[in-house]
Amino acid sequence: MSQRITTAYFREAKRTGQRITMLTAYDYPLARMVDEAGIEAILVGDSLGNVVLGYESTIPVTMDDMVRHTKAVARGVERAMVIGDLPFLSYHISREEALRNAGRLLQEGGAQAVKLEGGREVADTVRALVSCGIPVMGHLGLLPQSVHQLGGYRVQGKDEAQARRLLEDARALQQAGAFAIVLECIPVPLARLITETVEVCTIGIGAGPHCNGQVLVTHDLLGLSLGRTPKFVKRYADLRQEIVRALQAYRDEVTGGAFPGAEHSFDLPEEVLAKLY
Repeated sequence: MSQRITTAYFREAKRTGQRITMLTAYDYPLARMVDEAGIEAILVGDSLGNVVLGYESTIPVTMDDMVRHTKAVARGVERAMVIGDLPFLSYHISREEALRNAGRLLQEGGAQAVKLEGGREVADTVRALVSCGIPVMGHLGLLPQSVHQLGGYRVQGKDEAQARRLLEDARALQQAGAFAIVLECIPVPLARLITETVEVCTIGIGAGPHCNGQVLVTHDLLGLSLGRTPKFVKRYADLRQEIVRALQAYRDEVTGGAFPGAEHSFDLPEEVLAKLY
């Protein structure tokens, strides 16, 4: 088994300029494939609400949902770091509750780290988690859990005030002990400035090529997602059409009597069959 990816790997990647790859997974088989592909980090994102559970946003996702899916992913991974998202309101009410919920993702779910959204307003929570031995990945820019407050899925940091706040938030997360920060949907020059400013890895999604790594929703890059594809997604396959084609072929063969054939069936010795009549 290859050596497990840890926070030390992220620190060394930042020092040497090595790019880090991260993808999402929400179940055992996909996690195995992502791990076998050599991806360094797997995010069990609360995006499972949109991608797997059929919600319009990530907000309905619960801690029980996250623990269940994180546990499934962890069982399929040998090398990649498994990072579990802390869902909406699981870390906002109190530091004690944040610690309890983050602990569940590690203890019950088998994750090696957690991710949470926000900047200075969650810095004390990040510090508390890190002080208890829980690695934390931050998340700045477009925050899906705050989509109603933000007025939709929009690029963040386009004016001076927003950009300055994001830069300060990144510094705050670093000082609080976060080992990496996701930058989502922010202008390329700002993402580059943040990446050059902070000492921890930045992982971009819709933030351009200058981050220390990149993350995408795996269902998006495989062409499995429904609805509009975000601008920052590159499709590397169109598996949805291929899956629908295969399912239609199955339907046609069953209704036409071509499946199952002899090669898919089991026989019974004639002498046994004779005794049944």
